[in-house]
Amino acid sequence: MSAIVAIVGRPNVGKSTFFNRLIKRREAIVDAVSGVTRDRHYGKTDWNGVEFSVIDTGGYVVGSDDIFEKEIDNQVNLAIEEADAIIFMVNVEDGVMGMDQTVADLLRRSKKPIFLAVNKVDSNNRIADAQEFYAFGFDNLYTLSSINGSGSGELLDDLVKVLPERESKQEEELPRFAVVGRPNAGKSSFINALIGEDRYIVTDIAGTTRDAIDTKYNRFGFEFNLVDTAGIRRKSKVKEDLEFYSVMRSIRAIENSDVCVLMIDATRGFEGQDSNIFWLAERNRKGIIILVNKWDLVEKGNNTTKEYEALIRKEIAPFTDVPIIFVSALNKQRIYKAIEMAVEVYKNRSKRVPTHKLNEVMLPIIENYPPPAIKGKYIKIKYCMQLPTSMPQFVFFANLPQYVKDPYKRFIENKLREHFDFTGVPIDVYFRQK
Repeated sequence: MSAIVAIVGRPNVGKSTFFNRLIKRREAIVDAVSGVTRDRHYGKTDWNGVEFSVIDTGGYVVGSDDIFEKEIDNQVNLAIEEADAIIFMVNVEDGVMGMDQTVADLLRRSKKPIFLAVNKVDSNNRIADAQEFYAFGFDNLYTLSSINGSGSGELLDDLVKVLPERESKQEEELPRFAVVGRPNAGKSSFINALIGEDRYIVTDIAGTTRDAIDTKYNRFGFEFNLVDTAGIRRKSKVKEDLEFYSVMRSIRAIENSDVCVLMIDATRGFEGQDSNIFWLAERNRKGIIILVNKWDLVEKGNNTTKEYEALIRKEIAPFTDVPIIFVSALNKQRIYKAIEMAVEVYKNRSKRVPTHKLNEVMLPIIENYPPPAIKGKYIKIKYCMQLPTSMPQFVFFANLPQYVKDPYKRFIENKLREHFDFTGVPIDVYFRQK
């Protein structure tokens, strides 16, 4: 485990901009609107050969009636508890404000190493203005500009000196399971239930989660990253720039994932946007499982699980070989079954079928059920193999591959699924000239 550094301060002082600069990616959303960063956001960085994790926190506000502000404050406190050192960020343009003083008092009680970073000092004239922040009583004061990076080197030089030495190990690339779906389907509640802590902010207001955020998780002897994503809405519903960025982060999370856990709200049914998200994951050739959340809220006289499942499979046809699990994130019903199935889908996606075994099974099937003749020409398939790709792709060598139509390709795909278990995984079937 590497050391952890938290970036803390009131809203709009430049925490996320500095976070993005440290991790060298535009990972955290940056916007002039107060309260954009709501969850703790984690990233990796290194300085002078010292690697450490950095946490971007939401702006700390006391006494607000905003439900988000209260939850953000809880997240900031959790980040402070986790951190080995804290970067306390203030804004030279605003000067010392009452909320800054409140944050300073909170940090002093933490007994952690505090590095006071006065942001937006991008000219010599502002260096003198930064001196008033010595009033907080912290020894370590640094002037910097998170936009252009000036002054950050001195801060980081001193920061890495106080970080505890941890046993380092080569970090392998872990599988990524992205929890996706419409806003307010219960994605964050599901992950909170799994990891046993309120890592993500949960409210009844759609759009609470705005970034795609990773959590390392180990279950059934299998380690992977769980990715909580912002809810994806139709384009017509995406009005503000901020939500647009959130949707783009969710789409990127799908593209970078191995398995997509599509969560739908049982009380609303499988609607058009659920279908759009499903096919987005399918087009990206990701493993997919469907979780029907809030099943405990459905009146049992209205639908049985079999009826509900049949309705979903009708909507996702012809790709119906997808696990569907009925869960309640609130009551923790079948949530571990869902993860167990996600692990199985991941294994199916990386499954390799030996060429000899593939031919032993598929060639007799093709001989008994050959492709229909086209214009008096008979199609002969003599050999097949799995391609060396990260997802299941199979090629069948034929004398007239151009005459093999989609219905027969689906027949071959179904037989592959029947004999080799590729549940939850899209399969590509190609026919090539012998």
